[in-house]
Amino acid sequence: MHAPPRPKLSARADSVSSMYTRDTGYAAAALAAAIEGKNGEKVNKSQLQSSLSLHETVREEIRSRITAGTYDPDVPIPSTAMFSEEFGVSTITVKRALRDLQAAGAIVSIPGKGTYVKKQRRLMRQLDVKQPFLDDTSIRPISVTREKILDPTMASLEPSDRVMLCVRKTIWADDAPLVYDTTYLSTDLSDQIIEEFAGHFVVDVLERHSIHVVKTHVVIDAAPASGAVEELFAVPNGYPTLRRLYKMVTSDPNVTVYGVLQAPFDRLACRIEFT
Repeated sequence: MHAPPRPKLSARADSVSSMYTRDTGYAAAALAAAIEGKNGEKVNKSQLQSSLSLHETVREEIRSRITAGTYDPDVPIPSTAMFSEEFGVSTITVKRALRDLQAAGAIVSIPGKGTYVKKQRRLMRQLDVKQPFLDDTSIRPISVTREKILDPTMASLEPSDRVMLCVRKTIWADDAPLVYDTTYLSTDLSDQIIEEFAGHFVVDVLERHSIHVVKTHVVIDAAPASGAVEELFAVPNGYPTLRRLYKMVTSDPNVTVYGVLQAPFDRLACRIEFT
């Protein structure tokens, strides 16, 4: 199948309705030709443009290639200009398609390196926050500070209004971040215990010092990514994240643990078992 001669369009053609049908028809033909060239199969161009807009047509073709494993996650995908040339559409159209795919978690843009297929690894966790992480995970400490719990979403856990010890860390596996963990607990702890928090899970540290968790409260909610979570996982602002808020009452009446685990919705899932 041969694509018809490409009409000469300005950079603003995507937003001009009078030229939309002509450009869409060309894109469908170009995409059909591209797919046929890769798969050796006949493609009906009318099916490509029947229900999808121009950038959606491009997006779905790139998505199908990602699903088929066409692009190596360790190698940048073709540039916007290359896709524009291949599909016979403007760079604006390609950017819209790639923006949709990034928002959906299919690709990730790394400044200075390019755009890559996002490696998909989802961590399945029990709702019980005492469940250990996988053996191949590692902890990367961020900070240990003293501050109040100001996150309004934690109000349901009835947190203390006192200044608390705040331990922030990230959990990694296969050189990729899995979760962002923020933990608050009493400042009435020895310096030795506090130093251990930076490189170990809080529950494990407390257990080693004979402070045991006796009751756990958990709240699961969803929230848009922002700030440190957005930066850590290289996701767009507002990308949906799963949050697991927790409160642990311990055998020491002076030590109560509050915290929240956060991760993009496609990297963290929680399960519960009933007996």
